Order: sequence, then C-alpha cells, then structure tokens
Amino acid sequence: MNKHVAFLLFFVQFAVCQAYGQASWPTINPMMSYADSDGNQQTEATSITESAPLTVSFSSGTEHAEGWTAHYEWRFYRQGQRDSPYVVRYDEDTEFTFSESGAHLIELWATFVNGNDTINYTDDYWTSEATPLSVSIYESKLEFPNAFSPNGDGINDIYKAKDGYKSITEFHATIYNRWGQRIYSWNDPSAGWDGKYNGKDVSQGVYFLLVKARGADGRRFNIKKDINLLRGYTETQATK
Repeated sequence: MNKHVAFLLFFVQFAVCQAYGQASWPTINPMMSYADSDGNQQTEATSITESAPLTVSFSSGTEHAEGWTAHYEWRFYRQGQRDSPYVVRYDEDTEFTFSESGAHLIELWATFVNGNDTINYTDDYWTSEATPLSVSIYESKLEFPNAFSPNGDGINDIYKAKDGYKSITEFHATIYNRWGQRIYSWNDPSAGWDGKYNGKDVSQGVYFLLVKARGADGRRFNIKKDINLLRGYTETQATK
C-alpha cells in the first residue's frame, strides 16, 4: 500500500476515534429548580436570591454516561469555608431546604469510571473551570400595619404582615379583644385575620396583636401592638 494512503487512513481512523471518544465522555451540567415567592417554578444554572425557608432541587444534568460507573458528591458550604462543607449528599439529584440567611455555595463533584478510564469533575474542575452554584437567603424582615378594613371591597380586607416580609422560618400570631379573649391565631406569615370570630364579623374597634417569630438569621420578633378594625371604610373615601 502506498505510504501516503496508509498515513491518510491512519489519520482518518485516529480522528474518528477521537471524535467518538470526545462525544462519549460523561459531562455534567448542574441545575437548580425552586418555587419563587409568587409560587412560580424557576430553573437556574448560576444563582438564586430568595427568602427562607427555600427548598431547592438540584439535578446533575449528566449526559453520555452510559457504560460508566458514576459517583456523585454534592458539597454545600459557606463563603470562605470551601474545605468544610456543612452538608454533603451522594445522590445524582438531591434536594435541600435553606433556612439560614447569607450566601450558600454548592459544587457537584462527580467521578466517572469505565475500565481504565476515569473522568473527574472534582476539586480542580471547580477551582479552575467552573463556578459554584449560589443560593443567597435574605436577612429576616417582618412588619405589621396599624389598621385594616374588612368590608369586602378587596382592598385591605385581611390583617396580615406587610408585603416584603422575608426569611421568616418560625411564626405564630394571635389576635385578642380588649377583654383579653383570643379571637384568632395563625402560623403562616402569608395568611392573616379576616375580622371574624367563629364565622361572624366582630365589632369595629381596637384589638391587640401578639406575634412571636424567628428569622433565618436567628433574629427573634416579639411584636405587640394595637390594631384598628374599621367597618364602613373604603379606599375611595380615603382618597377624597
């Protein structure tokens, strides 16, 4: 065989083998999915900033791993504490609920073995080629209004925490009348009181709110305040 033809055949075979090998190497593409504050499902490949408690699903995004033995290690750590992860998970896909404020970084260390071949996405990969996933949890915030008007106009009908509360991980609120009788209580900061007691409207007047809550940053809230329940009051009247 002509030596030039032989060299050409060798080169073609080498290129095909290289292309096949490259295509068959396992790859990872870690992703995060979660429900945002409006309840909409979101998917991210880089960073999330939300309130706690926040449950995030992590997927490895593994491809081309047929015939390979895989080992996965999800590492959760704080900024500056990369060598001391506070959680390690060994599943291909995992889920975690963040209940502490601040920045959380996540790396997926993956190793694939097939005979004598080993593909690593571990320490060197995450320090030189990839950027860790990031989940940032807001510091806690909780405030309540001074009054509400449960008149059925769809505006300010429910007494609840002001919009913009953040990272509340424990919550309990109670409403009392002026005689100290418990009228209503609830355990969800997104919920509230509709101005009723045993299904009937209570009288207009002053009631007392007691809230005990805890934030993701450890902050404790002990809120005690008078609230005014207004009957026959509308937003239109307020703007005249």
